[in-house]
Amino acid sequence: MTNQSIFIAWRSRNENDDGQWGPVGRLDRVPDGYRFVYTRGAKMLPGFSPFPGMDDLNAEYISDELFPLFTNRLLAKSRPEYEAFLRWSGFDGFDRNNPPDPIALLGVTEGRRATDSLELFTCPQPDESGCFVSKFFLHSIRRMPAPARERLNTLKTGDSLGLMVDFQNRHDPYAVAVRTCDDYDRYMIGHVPRYLARDVLFLIYRCAVKNIRLTVERVNEDAPMQQRLLCRMNACWPAGYRPCAGEEFKPLPVHQFQGTSEMAFQGS
Repeated sequence: MTNQSIFIAWRSRNENDDGQWGPVGRLDRVPDGYRFVYTRGAKMLPGFSPFPGMDDLNAEYISDELFPLFTNRLLAKSRPEYEAFLRWSGFDGFDRNNPPDPIALLGVTEGRRATDSLELFTCPQPDESGCFVSKFFLHSIRRMPAPARERLNTLKTGDSLGLMVDFQNRHDPYAVAVRTCDDYDRYMIGHVPRYLARDVLFLIYRCAVKNIRLTVERVNEDAPMQQRLLCRMNACWPAGYRPCAGEEFKPLPVHQFQGTSEMAFQGS
């Protein structure tokens, strides 16, 4: 199943710079182009302000072209590293003359920029077999000790990785760490992205170990650190499991979606 939507997460700031991440908006592919709405998280996170050109939290924004806020988070096709950028993200077979769908690309690359506190992500959906499948770039590599970063560079496509609940992470109570699985050199090499952590934590407790598999999808030795390791996670899809169903994910202008079930906006 192809995702036609992405959520926009924003990080609030506090005196300790720990902050709090949460969804504040949703971008959908619609027949005539794109639709953007704010979610209830925009009114729940302290300090959030509307994006430029999208000043009304309760409005529905429609455009036949991708909104500038998101276009600016895609690498320009004129850049010489564009093909490498697609390869790092797992979009083999595409090039500047045949680019992948923008929403699909943003959902993997997360649209991250060093100048702000936004991340873009897709809500997990079951595949054709009814299983959980997600591809994501490993986070917090820069904060790992040098031996762990060196170990990361020795990984190969298909290598197994392990998941560890990071109980002592003071920045995120839901943090899930990723480690290597060798018997003799198990290194913690990073973390599952924050936007996936709660779902992964839920699956760790609900799925049998044999029904969770995390592997290396791609190692990009020539890529920036945030795109160095692309991972793939396969897991069971428990009965009644509904990711992205919290209050903060619901669109604010619900009354404008006449004839559309709110379930459509909860990753169901």
